[in-house]
Amino acid sequence: MRVGIVVNPDAGLGGRLGFKGSDGRAKEAREAGAQDRAGPRMQQCLEKFTSLLESSLNRSKIIPELYALDGRMGGDWITQNYTSLGTTPKSTSAEDTSKLVDQLIESKVDVIVYAGGDGTTRDIVNALGEQKIPLIGVPGGVKMHSGCFATTPNAAAEVLFSFIIGDLMSSITEVMDLDEEVYLTGSWKVRMYGEALTPASPRFMQGAKQQVERSSEEEIIEGLANHIDELICNNPNLMVVWGSGGTLRIIGQLIGHELTLLGIDIQHENKIHSDLNEQELIQILSSHDGEKLLLLSPMGGQGFLIGRGNLQLSPDVLRIIGVESILGVATPAKLMGLSHVRIDTGDESLDDEFRARKFVKMLQGYRTTRVIRVSEI
Repeated sequence: MRVGIVVNPDAGLGGRLGFKGSDGRAKEAREAGAQDRAGPRMQQCLEKFTSLLESSLNRSKIIPELYALDGRMGGDWITQNYTSLGTTPKSTSAEDTSKLVDQLIESKVDVIVYAGGDGTTRDIVNALGEQKIPLIGVPGGVKMHSGCFATTPNAAAEVLFSFIIGDLMSSITEVMDLDEEVYLTGSWKVRMYGEALTPASPRFMQGAKQQVERSSEEEIIEGLANHIDELICNNPNLMVVWGSGGTLRIIGQLIGHELTLLGIDIQHENKIHSDLNEQELIQILSSHDGEKLLLLSPMGGQGFLIGRGNLQLSPDVLRIIGVESILGVATPAKLMGLSHVRIDTGDESLDDEFRARKFVKMLQGYRTTRVIRVSEI
């Protein structure tokens, strides 16, 4: 069994800086102090994969061959032996990803494991063309709407291992991405770019992003807005951190605030701090000794509260806010498709803290809350 490794070293760089994607902005992000995200998450995946290969679960004692470039597009993050296909260029682009995929095709790999975001997925799918090679995405970008991503790096290792030993078959999933040109005009639109093969694992794979809308939900959203407005009015010193997404933006508009669609905002004493990056969030939150509240809306179809499109909410930011100060916000229509919510903070100890709580509170109407389970994966 041959495994191709692809790392987009620029993916996810802009997440904590508040960028909505890293396409074309890698140099700017690095100059602003951004640290590698995709590479370390690939390394985490492969270390977990190695531990699975060495465990009793590897009944056939299969040892796959890894194929990768030396350097930041692969070898820097691989602790196992691998076959080198060359060296990573000094600066990388989508064209370099395509060239690497061509080399992996020539090497007759059976599966490609890649770390990046939706843009990386598009580049790989375009390069594959008619080639039917399954993909396993290690979530390492800012935006991950496509169905070929695992929920976490460790989950990607589980999927790869199960596929290698023959416990998983491949299925077709959708390749999605945010239309950034439309977003820049103030609108949010996720569109389908194509399809890809991926190992079928509902437990470990996140599924494609869905947008859930119901024409009859206006009164429910008004009720959500009234509830949140009462929380603010009843505690004038409350500092509210508004997460991203259309639901929260509409709620903000209903109570008189213009919020960022895909950013993180802070409201305190009727003042809005808009589209904050990680360091700005830390500075403002650390200066406030009073109560804090983080409002988050789960991603439709995937159930992520943290780790998809809100990387500004880094582990340091979340610890300042406090796990107990998070309130989910969703309409009943969105909650109908969710049996649990997912957390991927990028810090395993903090993820474990969320899982130890087992549930988060979810506001679904005026003075109407329920609890929903936190996924253990």
